[in-house]
Amino acid sequence: MSGTGKRSAGLLLFRHTDHGLEVLLGHMGGPFFARRDAGAWSVPKGEYEPDETAWDAARREFQEELGLAPPEGEAIELGEVRQTNGKVVTAWAIEADLDPGTVVPGTFRMEWPPKSGQMQEFPELDRVEWMGLERARAVVVKAQATFLDRLAEHSD
Repeated sequence: MSGTGKRSAGLLLFRHTDHGLEVLLGHMGGPFFARRDAGAWSVPKGEYEPDETAWDAARREFQEELGLAPPEGEAIELGEVRQTNGKVVTAWAIEADLDPGTVVPGTFRMEWPPKSGQMQEFPELDRVEWMGLERARAVVVKAQATFLDRLAEHSD
């Protein structure tokens, strides 16, 4: 799936609970996603340049987006997907438990309101939540649902 478009990499944490398999997703921060649920959740991930490996980028972006060190453990390759915006996302799953209350999200700056000349700072992720696969499929960026399917196949 390689190409000249933008590339992102991320880590999808998962855990087994009495309610079944759960994954940790982040709700994208900023004004565009503030009132959205469906399609506004994502694997914690970020863009990287050709001089960095996808694996190194996934671990770095986890740290930047969540403010926590990426967990150690066996990494399950979930492969790549191409999102509707053309971005290719590579992900790995790692079994780990994380308290969403310990997350200290990174931030980004953008002009808001548009054409106002005012720069505002927003969290990369405005909340992080454990959810079962059914809910996760309903709210995650559409292309990333493939990662959930691949994880479920691996966990069977």
